[in-house]
Amino acid sequence: MTAATIQDVLARYVENITTVEVHYADENGPKSGDADIRCTVEVRFEGRKPVAVTHHAADLPIALEAAAEKMARMLEHQLGRIRDEANGSRSE
Repeated sequence: MTAATIQDVLARYVENITTVEVHYADENGPKSGDADIRCTVEVRFEGRKPVAVTHHAADLPIALEAAAEKMARMLEHQLGRIRDEANGSRSE
């Protein structure tokens, strides 16, 4: 997965997003191990607190794709809440 693919995953939310940051870390350094690549995706909305998700995987493409998909699900939830607030209703 590349930056272009992240853009594809997050494209439907682009009007609400001001910044996207992606951070990677190899948590085991030179030692090998399962799920040692950590990918964190942080998204900022204008006038809102940033939201972030993290995924651990054995390699970078898998970690990035899974983190991007988690972010898409989170944004769907967050934007649903924003729409509910704008419409004067809140789901508890």
